[in-house]
Amino acid sequence: MSAAVNDFVVKFANVNGSGSASANGMFARAILRMGVPVAARNIFPSNIQGLPTWFEVRVTEAGHLGRRGGVDLMVAMNPQTWDRDVAEIEPGGYLFHDSTKPLPPSKFRDDITVVGVPLTEMCNAAYQVPRERQLFKNIIYVGALAALLDIEIPVIEQLLAEQFAGKERLITANVAALHMGRDYVAENLQPLDLKVRRVDQVGTRIFVEGNAAAALGAVYGGASVCAWYPITPSTSLAEAFTDYCHQLRIDPETGKARYAIVQAEDEIASIGIVVGAGWNGARAFTATSGPGVSLMTEFIGLSYFAEIPAVIFDVQRGGPSTGMPTRTQQADLLAAAYAGHGDTKHPLLLPADPGECFEMGALAFDLSDRLQTTIFVMLDLDIGMNEWLTEPFAWDDARKLDRGKVMSFEDLEAGREFGRYLDVDGDGIPYRTYPGVHPTRGGYFTRGTSRNPFARYSEEGAVYVDNMERLLRKFDTARSLVPAPIRRDAAEPSRDGVIYFGSSTPAVHEALTTLEEGGVALDALRLRGFPFADEVYAFVAEHERVFVVEQNRDAQLRTLLINEGDIDPSKLISVLHYDGTPITARFIAGAIERLLLGQSAMSEAAE
Repeated sequence: MSAAVNDFVVKFANVNGSGSASANGMFARAILRMGVPVAARNIFPSNIQGLPTWFEVRVTEAGHLGRRGGVDLMVAMNPQTWDRDVAEIEPGGYLFHDSTKPLPPSKFRDDITVVGVPLTEMCNAAYQVPRERQLFKNIIYVGALAALLDIEIPVIEQLLAEQFAGKERLITANVAALHMGRDYVAENLQPLDLKVRRVDQVGTRIFVEGNAAAALGAVYGGASVCAWYPITPSTSLAEAFTDYCHQLRIDPETGKARYAIVQAEDEIASIGIVVGAGWNGARAFTATSGPGVSLMTEFIGLSYFAEIPAVIFDVQRGGPSTGMPTRTQQADLLAAAYAGHGDTKHPLLLPADPGECFEMGALAFDLSDRLQTTIFVMLDLDIGMNEWLTEPFAWDDARKLDRGKVMSFEDLEAGREFGRYLDVDGDGIPYRTYPGVHPTRGGYFTRGTSRNPFARYSEEGAVYVDNMERLLRKFDTARSLVPAPIRRDAAEPSRDGVIYFGSSTPAVHEALTTLEEGGVALDALRLRGFPFADEVYAFVAEHERVFVVEQNRDAQLRTLLINEGDIDPSKLISVLHYDGTPITARFIAGAIERLLLGQSAMSEAAE
């Protein structure tokens, strides 16, 4: 292959539990430290040890944050997946492997270059302890790759010093293993045509997981209660919130915690605690995934009907049932939007990167207080558990928490009329009070049964219908409060469009560029919230065809658009990816090209 500088894909194929994750992450960070952007994806199994795991690093001076598709250098460390790993290499690419044990020619390909390093032999000679042989093998291959790709060794040495700070023996041992790999390449092999060259394209950007970003957003958004039950891939969000609270939510004078974090006995208890805390005036949330949302639906319905603020961070994974718990999908849209029995609708926030996870993580609490309902923040495993390059988070210290319509003691003393479910302003949102704010007025019981505007129990049909219509008005008000969509028009007028959201965003953007270079121009609209703004339906109306890109089988976003906007289904053409791996730019561009070709063939046949 021709030389590729700062533009290639390296994929590591390892065995889970081998200690490779730390070494592979260090490889990615070393390239970042040289000022070259990377997009890293960890594809791991749902067991603790023994099954295949992959770590993909896209080196991209152009700054693409999505997966490209294809592999230029495969680091094949797992015999179980050898054949499929070798098959994934681009023609003209490279295969790096442990050459201690010779393999027959049938295990290789004629159109790739094989790079062998006797890693096991080197480890057996240098280390006596089996676990050391396994762990240092990873650092040795990082050293070898550094020499092959021109990654600066001092950068990796610095990363090792930071990782093992205060543990000089470990630093020395790891640096020695690093040099062992580098020296072998220097003495026996030639560098590859894949090169890393120092540039300044990273700037001040940070490398962070979406779950950590969302957790920090929750802190800045005023959350003081987190109730959760462990479930992949949301657990690290609750853990990050705990860490941030330890740093930021301890009273400096008394040393007491100004937060409550409860690991409940199950998902049902978690959301029950959140709803109870919300009723008492606290800002509360839970973090979960699809199976948890399924269990929480009765309490979510209570939040909707009793109008109690709550926030749910849904870090989506492969379903249904247990499905693929460590794979990514966007398959909870319908479950979240209509969670609960009966007629329910819930606002959704759709972040596309960790920066928006932070922003929407904070915004969700303002919206839940203002709308007095459950707000879903829809992450997925790709955003939540992978590190993304993003701008530093920004916060306006003058920003005030929006607590919505709350009557105070003074309001009630002044004689203001209070009806807990009374629509005074016509926007569907009633006023509420905090429990105990007044000794005789404003207190109320909350229950999931029909009632009149003054919270008195009623099963009269007209009263029930009036209340349900008001809840629809409130949902319509939410349309102007959730983040607006972002439009991206083609350079030339286009009759076709693309709608997309969430973690698909960077791959869609790259695919649009690829398509435009090939003469296919498409206008694009990225959705950031539900209910959908009027601009979304206007975008569909002004285009002949709109491709809807999403990562699920049943076209859930397309279904939401049709249900909520009374759209002709024939105008919305699905581009669906749901094998559990993050979507790639090549997949999107190829799918749209094939669909356009098919549509053209149908048009010609009709003529």
